[in-house]
Amino acid sequence: MTDEHTSVLDFFTPRAAGWDSRFPDDGPAYAAAAGLLGLRPGDAVLDAGCGTGRALPALRAAVGPKGTVLGADLTPAMLTEAVRAGRDGSGALLRADVARLPLRDGVLDAVFGAGLISHLSRPEADVAELARVVRPGGTLALFHPIGRAALAARQGRSVSDGDLRAEPRLRVLLAGAGWRLESYTDEDDRFLALAVRQGQGVSGRS
Repeated sequence: MTDEHTSVLDFFTPRAAGWDSRFPDDGPAYAAAAGLLGLRPGDAVLDAGCGTGRALPALRAAVGPKGTVLGADLTPAMLTEAVRAGRDGSGALLRADVARLPLRDGVLDAVFGAGLISHLSRPEADVAELARVVRPGGTLALFHPIGRAALAARQGRSVSDGDLRAEPRLRVLLAGAGWRLESYTDEDDRFLALAVRQGQGVSGRS
């Protein structure tokens, strides 16, 4: 296990049991963000770094009973809380590192990542791994239920242009990993960056 893995586990494991109760009002924001992925019935979607699985019910609603919903997280305690909350009924839960996903190339239509970027040990390589498993024209949503300034204030720090979620930095990061940033929202009550997987056939489906 790498030092980066240990750091993630050390952060999330003791917080897992109380995670949902700390942020009880975030559900509608997750559902709204998931609804912007452009999912259709029968699609396949991954919640990368799914935590307690708060996005899984909305993702299941979008793809319907014939679609595929996966939730991947590195922290077993978070996945245990997802099961305790009954969210494993909305998707298959995997203990997996987003840097090495156990999925074939291009098998997904979309990836949802809540609070993901700040916990990636190798952001460029890890976002490229997300691109690997998504078909050309597929989508990526990077989400947080509050914006960068509000999150910085919560953490007792000031917002920084060096933040990977700052639009100029994020646009370059995504472009280098095979994504095109399509829209960017950074408001007090939501951060949401939507990107499209580049490559052959990227014009999308009819």
